[in-house]
Amino acid sequence: MEKLTIKAYAKRHKISIFNVMKMVREGSVKSETVLEDGKEVIYILEDQAQKESTKSQITQCDQTPLSLENEIEALKKEVATLRKELEALKRSYK
Repeated sequence: MEKLTIKAYAKRHKISIFNVMKMVREGSVKSETVLEDGKEVIYILEDQAQKESTKSQITQCDQTPLSLENEIEALKKEVATLRKELEALKRSYK
């Protein structure tokens, strides 16, 4: 069993510190609070079973760069169309 600070846990699993704090408060990860130098420090106790459950909780991006590029191109075309419509409306009001 490994002890990690909230920041180290967030960095290891590539999630935000805020989400780690939520997980600690919900009790979805094992943790302990230790008093160090007059401050309370939260350590997350991580074992293999917990690693697997954390991986299932973290959402993964399933879009490929190619599909993202296609979406960007479609949005650029839509913006161009909207700009043309805006220019036509500006001309009609003059």
